[in-house]
Parts: sequence; C-alpha cells; structure tokens
Amino acid sequence: MSECTHVPELPRPEPAPLSETCRECLAAGSHPVQLRLCLVCGHVGCCDSSPYRHATGHFAATGHPVMRSFEPGESWRWCFADQALV
Repeated sequence: MSECTHVPELPRPEPAPLSETCRECLAAGSHPVQLRLCLVCGHVGCCDSSPYRHATGHFAATGHPVMRSFEPGESWRWCFADQALV
C-alpha cells in the first residue's frame, strides 16, 4: 500500500452510501459484479469487472479520486488519480 495526497483530504467520517447497489446498473438492466463506494460523496458504483464500470466512470465525471470496496468484509481503498492502493 502506498500513501497519496488525496487520502488526507477525504471527509471524516466517510460519507454515507447514497444507495445499497449501483443505481446506474439497475437503470441499465445490468447486474454489478462488485461494488465500490466513493469516499468523497458516497456514490456506489460497480467495479471494472462489471460491464459498465460505473465507479471508474464516476471518477472520470467528478474527479473524486478515492474509493473503497463496498463488499462485506473488505476495506481496501483505491486512488484512481495515483493508480495505487491506499
């Protein structure tokens, strides 16, 4: 794991999830493979193994750099900007 300049800038406590699943997948009639939580705003999106890659799309649209796994028992975080586990 590495440090990035974005982690200290994250809101504390982390934002509440805006949904329980990827709303974009539901709207498209798709099923998310794994879920990711944006640590800036609480958006829940699907991972890059899902057909539409909504978590990555959220980063591209908003610039929100850090997400964490939203899967039970997982707590790892990823910085899109630094391309690193943080």
